[in-house]
Formats: sequence, structure tokens, C-alpha cells
Amino acid sequence: MANNTDFLLALEGVTVSFDGFKAVNDLNLYIDKGELRVIIGPNGAGKTTVLDLICGRTRLSSGSIKFKDEEISNLKEQQIVRRGIGRKFQTPSIYDDLTVFENLELSFPRGREVFGALFWNRTTEIIERVREIAEMIYLSDQLDRSAETLSHGQKQWLEIGMLLIQDPELLMLDEPVAGMSVSERTKTAALLNTIIKNRSVVVIEHDMKFVESIAHRVTVLHQGKVLCEGDMEKIHADPRVKEVYLGH
Repeated sequence: MANNTDFLLALEGVTVSFDGFKAVNDLNLYIDKGELRVIIGPNGAGKTTVLDLICGRTRLSSGSIKFKDEEISNLKEQQIVRRGIGRKFQTPSIYDDLTVFENLELSFPRGREVFGALFWNRTTEIIERVREIAEMIYLSDQLDRSAETLSHGQKQWLEIGMLLIQDPELLMLDEPVAGMSVSERTKTAALLNTIIKNRSVVVIEHDMKFVESIAHRVTVLHQGKVLCEGDMEKIHADPRVKEVYLGH
């Protein structure tokens, strides 16, 4: 057993069964601070389920999930968000009828208090923070645009921005470049490399070119277990990985 105190996130012996089928099977996964980890694997390997378990959407059958050395598997989704874990799903969930600025402003942490939402006060702090994030996500000249008029890639960036403005210590992204143009993918890689300066990022991705451009470490899942883990070179060289991918 690893010593948890060294890790931002530690999953140990995590298992979850759906009707007797083990979607995740005795999984151990450790994420360091400031790390960009990519999880890959064939369909049905349990990748999205792992994110669902970490963010409290799915309950584990057995095992432990610790964030900053505290058990979180018993917490509700909202409590986990407050601890500092942000999650982006495959389809962007943004407010289409609001502007880019308003989307980011609404996600600013203070808006979560009941009173904050009722007596909203657009302070200089909020305006500066929104502009800072908009700059990071390549939308600084789009702040007044209605979110529904953005391109698919820009919507993905906006949603990442809505998470970033909450300043999570761990950010989890499910296939962030799916459906993006080549130039948008390149910009997304640059964005992720900027984001990790003060947080950890876990990405689920199928696009291997993109994975190569961002990953510090890659975890290959197969049938709910870790098949292989390491840098890209190690993954490429592993015959089991080839077999799993070619076998599908």
C-alpha cells in the first residue's frame, strides 16, 4: 500500500458492480499534485465510471477514495465539489441563453451561497477574475457573445473556464477534444499545460495524438483494472496494450 499523504488523490481497492458485472475491479490509482494524468482504454474499460466514482455520482461497492488524505467516497456530489474537485462531462453544460461573461460570472464560487445568488454584486474582483479566465480559455474577445453562438470547441473551453473560475485542485475532463478541429485541439493542449501549474488534471481521451501532446503519465484501463501505467514510451512499448486495442 502506498503512503496516501504523498498523493492528492488515492483510489485503493475500488470496486463497483452493476448487476453482478464489475465495471471497476479492485482498482488502485494515485494522482500526484500538479500532475496531468490521461486515462485511456477501450470502450467498456471503466474510464467514465472511475470519474463518476471520484465525483460521487456513483457509489463504490468496496474500497477507498481519498482526496488530500481524507475519505470522500461517502460524500455527496456537491460536498465533493466544495472540497476542490471539478468535473467536465462529455457534452458541455453551459447556459446557452447567457453571454460568455455571464456564464463565467455565475460559476464564480460566491454565487453558490443562497444570498449571493439573490443579491448579486458584480465586484471588481469578479470582473477581473472573469477576464483572467477568459484570456486563458481564448475567449477574451467573446465575452459579450451569447454562449449558443460559440463553436463546439469554444463551448468546451467555456465549460473548462466555468470550472477553473472555481479554482479546483483537481480537474477531471471527459474527452475534452472530441469533435474539435485540429487547431482547437492544439490550443486545448496548450490550455491544459497552463492549467496544471497549480492543480492536477485527469483527462479521459481516445485521441492518441492529443494524449501524446499533454500526458505526464498515462494509465491504461482494461476490464475495470489498470493494465499498464507510465509515460507514453512505456505505453507504446507494452505488448498487452497493443493486444487490448487491436483486439477491439
